[in-house]
Amino acid sequence: MDSKEFLKAVDNIVKEKGIDKEVVYEAMELALTSAYKKNFNSKTNVKVLINRDTGDIKVYSYLTVVDDDKPEDYPEDVELDEEGNEILPELFNPDIEIKLKDARREDKSLNVGDTIDTEVTPKDFGRVAASTAKQVIIQKMREAERNSIMEEYGDKQDELLIGTVALEDTDNYFIDLGRTNGILPKKDIIPGEKIEMGSQIKVYVTKVDNNGKNLLILLSRVHYGFVKRLFELEIPELSDGSVLLYSVARDAGNRSKIAVYSENPNIDPIGACIGEKGSRIARIIEELHGEKIDVVRYDKDPAIFIENALSPAKNLKVAITDPKKQEAMVIADDDNFSLAIGKKGQNAKLASRLTHYRIDIKNYEQARDEGINFREEA
Repeated sequence: MDSKEFLKAVDNIVKEKGIDKEVVYEAMELALTSAYKKNFNSKTNVKVLINRDTGDIKVYSYLTVVDDDKPEDYPEDVELDEEGNEILPELFNPDIEIKLKDARREDKSLNVGDTIDTEVTPKDFGRVAASTAKQVIIQKMREAERNSIMEEYGDKQDELLIGTVALEDTDNYFIDLGRTNGILPKKDIIPGEKIEMGSQIKVYVTKVDNNGKNLLILLSRVHYGFVKRLFELEIPELSDGSVLLYSVARDAGNRSKIAVYSENPNIDPIGACIGEKGSRIARIIEELHGEKIDVVRYDKDPAIFIENALSPAKNLKVAITDPKKQEAMVIADDDNFSLAIGKKGQNAKLASRLTHYRIDIKNYEQARDEGINFREEA
C-alpha cells in the first residue's frame, strides 16, 4: 500500500463510517509504533508519525532530556518508607534518556522534558505499515459500526420495535431489527403462539447491554410493557396525552388490566381505548392472540380505584385498612365474590399489581364471622 492508496483508504472509511479522520491516524500511529518495536526489537523509545497531507510514514527514535543529577546507580544508603521498605530512586536509562548537559551540546535551546528525535525508518517498513494499516482500518470499521448501532439502539430499552424472525435455536428466536439482531427467548413469547420464520413481529425491548463483545438486545412479548406500548401505538389519545396511562398488570396469554384516566372531563378514557364497536382494542387483542383485556378507570381515591380494578366484579364494598402499608379489604356479595377473586386468584392478583395495594377479598358471611359489619362502615 503506497502513500496515495493509504490516504484513499483512510478517506473511504471516514466517509462510509463517519469516523473522525484524526482518530484513524492516531490509531495507525499507535499500531505502527507497536509493530516497529515487535519487528525490529527496539529498546529505545520510538514514535511513528504519519503526514496527513502526503501519507508518508516515518519512524523516530527519541531520547527524553532529564536532569543532570538523575542517578546512574543506586546509592549505598537507601531511604526506608514507613513500612521499612527501600525507597529506590528511578535510575538514568541511556537507551531512552539523555542528560541535560549532553543534550545542550547538540541544541542549546533544549530543556528537561524535551526530546531529541532521530529518524530510524527501516527500508522495508512499508510492508509492515501496509499490513498494519489494513488491520487498523478493519478494526476501526468494526468499532464505528458497533458505535453507530449502539447510538441507534442504545435508547430503545422499554420501546416497541418491529423485526423479522431470522433464526431459531433451542432456547431463542433471533429477530432481525435492521442493523442488528435482538434475542427473543422462547420463554418470553405469548403462551400458545406460533412464531414463523421470515414473519414480521412486534417485540418489546427489555434490555440493551453494550458491555460484552457484541451488543445484546433482549426482547419480550410477555412483559407488561408490551401491552402498554401496543396501546400507545393504537390509541392516538394516549400518544397526544389527552388520555393518560396509569399502570398495567399482565398475566401473559390470559388477561391484562390497564388503568387509564383523562384530566379533560369531556374525554372518556375507556371509550377512547376500546374504540367504536371495540375496533381499537380488537387490534390489540389480535396481536396478543386473544388475551383478555380489562380497561379500567384510574381514580385518585384508592378505594374507588380498587373497585374499578376488580372488574368484572361489581357491587363491591372497599375499605382502606392501612394507607401506609397500602392494604385494603373488599367485601363482595355471593354473585361477585368468585368474579372478584377470579380463576386461580388471577383477577385479584392483577388488581393488586395494578393498584399497588394488597387486597383481602371476603364475602359477607366471612366478614360477619370475623365480626366485620362492613355495611355500616362503608
